[in-house]
Amino acid sequence: MAVTPLPLVGLDAAEVPLAHLDALWFQLAGTRCNYTCRHCFISCSPHNHTFDFLPRDAVLAVLDESVRLGVKEYYFTGGEPFLHPDAVELLERTLQIGPATVLTNASVLKPAWLERLAVAERASPYSLEFRVSLDGFTAEANDPIRGEGTFARTLAGVRKLHAAGFLPLVTVARTADDQDDAALFAGFVALLRDQGIDRPRVKILPTLRLGAEAERWRGYDAGEYVDRAMLAGFDLGQLLCASARVVTERGVWVCPILLDAPDGRLGDTLADAARPFELRYRACFTCYQHGSLCANPSGAGRDA
Repeated sequence: MAVTPLPLVGLDAAEVPLAHLDALWFQLAGTRCNYTCRHCFISCSPHNHTFDFLPRDAVLAVLDESVRLGVKEYYFTGGEPFLHPDAVELLERTLQIGPATVLTNASVLKPAWLERLAVAERASPYSLEFRVSLDGFTAEANDPIRGEGTFARTLAGVRKLHAAGFLPLVTVARTADDQDDAALFAGFVALLRDQGIDRPRVKILPTLRLGAEAERWRGYDAGEYVDRAMLAGFDLGQLLCASARVVTERGVWVCPILLDAPDGRLGDTLADAARPFELRYRACFTCYQHGSLCANPSGAGRDA
């Protein structure tokens, strides 16, 4: 069961307008995942049906609408997006109109799917990015967080992606407050080079203290929040909610992080969701500190 982020009742919440819809997210597989990670901020699992699969036709309709709205890039997430029966087709269609990024654990990939996607990317002027989640560069470090056997399964998926001509970006969530980022980065670089990847790409992500993570380690402290004064002179373009929205089978939400927030749902359509959002949730503090951590900013990740 997900732990709902608590609203900051009584605080002077800052309001962030949607400057322009640059990035469109699809919660393609909802909250269904073949892994049950102990730090998942929306507590995805094979048994979490809070959000279901997005219908194929709904995705296609929103993609058509997005062209008229000037969307610049697309993200597909879950849960595990490749559990969706139409994931490959929808990525092929997306590459006809813009660059696409898939957030995946890479454990269910099939070579035939990757062959189709490689063909689609070569035929497109846009790129297809794979962000693969792995949280330890050994099974001993990773599997207690992500589940027994997940290290081997995800690493096998990374090799499949590389064999198909893709260069996956491995995303690593911090799982302890005292973690040494430099050592973590070096460990992943060595691991990926051992897999035959000459240009390892690694991105270390800050901790989102929501959902399963709040139960595994800790939730947000009382002093972790954003108020109006903190945004004075702050570049709002650093916040995902200023330039993105996420489409789910239950409507349009402000961002992929606040799916458990009662007022995170902004409406049924992209037009409904074009209104401002108040940063009343402690998770907003993480974005304030680190910028649009879910997105691919220029120079995202680090090549070794």
